[in-house]
Amino acid sequence: MNKTVAQQFEAECKAEIAAQGADQKLQGLARDFYNESARHKYTYHYSWMGRPIIQLPQDMLAMQELIWRLKPDLVIECGIAHGGSIIYYASLLELQGHGEVLGIDRDIRPHNREAIESHPMSKRIRMIEGSSIDLATVEQVREIAAGKKVIVVLDSNHTHDHVLEELRLYSPLVSADSYCVVMDTIVEDMPADAFPDRPWGHGDNPKTAVWQFLKEDDSFEIDYEMQNKLLITVAPDGYLRRVK
Repeated sequence: MNKTVAQQFEAECKAEIAAQGADQKLQGLARDFYNESARHKYTYHYSWMGRPIIQLPQDMLAMQELIWRLKPDLVIECGIAHGGSIIYYASLLELQGHGEVLGIDRDIRPHNREAIESHPMSKRIRMIEGSSIDLATVEQVREIAAGKKVIVVLDSNHTHDHVLEELRLYSPLVSADSYCVVMDTIVEDMPADAFPDRPWGHGDNPKTAVWQFLKEDDSFEIDYEMQNKLLITVAPDGYLRRVK
């Protein structure tokens, strides 16, 4: 495909993505699908290289696009759970032959640690057990990230205060034109009774934290093109690109 045809294809895609974003009926259908499928724990039913990933396939494809384009030295993820997502990022970096993943979690359960450490992708993974907003943890992360091209993913405690503090602490590590991806901003758009046993919900969640953070820091902007492309995403308003 010559350059002119490639440019034409890219321009057509951009126009179609913008049209998707402006199509309120389509946006509503996407929200309805997510909310209805969440009742069945839809995101829990996928794995990557044998480990539960607990993410929408659309968001993981978006992360693949970012990692391929940016070719980071380091992907930092707050929140490990079963380890599927850090293994996924490690496998993408392995294909590129460069980079590592740093996973942070306050409670890395022994069976999950064993599965991650015995996985073929473990050679590109480091883990820190501790709260992502504990200053001792943050200092360790800063030392590892120093001088590196970094992508940050926030997917731990989803309360407003916790995510806002993560944004304040980890956003300085994000490289120019790179991303801080805030997962589960979708909580703001879900039914009020969606999380009866969790401390987060409508008005107190990652999206409200993003909105507050962007009032404080003009170094980032929301990548609306990404969410318009995905339509079904756990991170509406959560793909934050560093522009300064």
